[in-house]
Amino acid sequence: AASKLEISMPAVVEVEIGGTARIECNFYIPENASYTYIDWFYVDRNNKQVRLYHITASGVLKDKTDYEQRLSLGENKALSISTVTVQDARTFVCQVGAGSYGVGENSTELSVYKVPKIPEIEPNSGGISVHSSEIPEIARCMSKNSFPPPNITWHKNGEQLHAWENQVTIQSTLTRESSGLYTVSSTLYAPVTREDRHSQYHCTVHYLLQGQRNALESRPVKVNIFYPAEHLKLQVVSSSALVKEGDNVTLVCEADGNPPPVFSFFKKNLNEWQDLSSLAETESGVLNLPEVNKSSNGTYKCQSLDLDDMSVKEKDVDLVVNYIEGVHVKMEPSSTVHEGDNVTLSCDAHSPVGLKYQWWDEKGKQLVERKQLFLRNLTFETSNTYSCRVMAPSVPGLEQSKTVSVAVKGKPRIVAISSPLYVRQDEVVNLTCKAIAFPPPTVEWSINGTAHEYVDKQHITSNLTVRVSHDLLQAGAMCRVSNTMGVSEKHIQLVDQKSTAESQGVIIVAIIVAILVVAVLGAVIYFLHKKGKIPCGRAGKQDITKPEARKDKTVVEVKSDRLSEEAGLLQGANGEKRPAADQSEKYIDLRN
Repeated sequence: AASKLEISMPAVVEVEIGGTARIECNFYIPENASYTYIDWFYVDRNNKQVRLYHITASGVLKDKTDYEQRLSLGENKALSISTVTVQDARTFVCQVGAGSYGVGENSTELSVYKVPKIPEIEPNSGGISVHSSEIPEIARCMSKNSFPPPNITWHKNGEQLHAWENQVTIQSTLTRESSGLYTVSSTLYAPVTREDRHSQYHCTVHYLLQGQRNALESRPVKVNIFYPAEHLKLQVVSSSALVKEGDNVTLVCEADGNPPPVFSFFKKNLNEWQDLSSLAETESGVLNLPEVNKSSNGTYKCQSLDLDDMSVKEKDVDLVVNYIEGVHVKMEPSSTVHEGDNVTLSCDAHSPVGLKYQWWDEKGKQLVERKQLFLRNLTFETSNTYSCRVMAPSVPGLEQSKTVSVAVKGKPRIVAISSPLYVRQDEVVNLTCKAIAFPPPTVEWSINGTAHEYVDKQHITSNLTVRVSHDLLQAGAMCRVSNTMGVSEKHIQLVDQKSTAESQGVIIVAIIVAILVVAVLGAVIYFLHKKGKIPCGRAGKQDITKPEARKDKTVVEVKSDRLSEEAGLLQGANGEKRPAADQSEKYIDLRN
């Protein structure tokens, strides 16, 4: 056991500015004796101790100092200082009086700190040229409100940069604020190359805490580097892999310099270059060629001018526009086509690529897949519009077409009339005459009336509205259709419905009377046959009258063409059927 008074205190107590510092004073008095007093002091700038507390068994005395409002005593008489400031970074002393064991003291160094804020970095906003004659400023870094003062280091692509004569320069500035905190700033100067366009820079602020080195990093930044172009590229941009007439084409010129150079476009015409810059977007390097055609073929050149060092670069490209031209159709014979003629349609075109030909009719039906279309035995009805479609299989979407009309000429042909037409006198009726012809015909009527015509291609229909008169019933009407090729006429017969009805009634009565006579005669023959009054022999023709028969009796001759029916009725005595040749004429005695 110790034989004297001992006091133990931490050598250093660290506390963040604005926090509360707690300084303990632990002591040992031999034989468990009590202390007489405990005094707390701080050491001022003159190295003089200034008392803060005097503690005895009878009470606690707090001295009037600048700390008076921020001091308090804790457990075991520990000293607490609230709202620590930069000025509190000093030595605090604990003194213990123990009567006969004497007086002892010890001290603690109060260290205050403030963690710096994350450093703020700002790259050079104007850009840096690789041809700069002076070492350019890369970026600036600043960290505020720290204590004690920190230091800043610079890094490029993760590697720390060090000051190097005529190459890398780092300028740092330390500023003490009114609050006692420090602001540190640093500026990096370094040469740049073309490769630095991808480089990333950042700064790091370093500070000590509890004897440990700590660091905070800024965000990484890139610097806008100016450098001339080394390569120039000119390409053709189109919606299709192979350019065809009608496409919208864009020529895009790209350079790998920064800032982008000024672009100019030219097209080669014979031995001269035509300036197209007025049609281009010179800043973005784009030349738009809308709806290209055969004349758009040729060599195009892009020229770049670097404003940094005034260097010029050129690049050219050939534009190939696939096209179809000269589509034409030849008809043989080329003279006037008449009904019944044969015609051959031949289609041809020119293109730098292989072509395929198809023939289509006006209804959208494909007829053949070849250059020629053969039309046989033409009529008015086959007059049509035919389309030759020319395609380039190797260039998707490249096609053109040519239409041709085949008109069959001839004199009119009347295809329909309203005849015979059953009418009543004084009735208003429509007479119809329909014809087909080319050239277009005219329709004339032999009578007066109101005419309406309807034309559908080679067909013409004429409707004549008239009132039926006695003369019209007698004579009818004549439809006359004519064109430059000839004339056709047809007569329309008008039938009186009243006369027709009377004649039809007479015919019906005659038919009914005839049917009744035949029925009665058939019944009489059947009755006599059943009574045996009509003998049947096997000879061909039998006379069933007697020699002395009276001359005033009626004899009826019956002839029949229905041989099969008589063959079933007239049989011989032995029950066999008689030949049809023996049944051609029969004489029947009707006296009984």
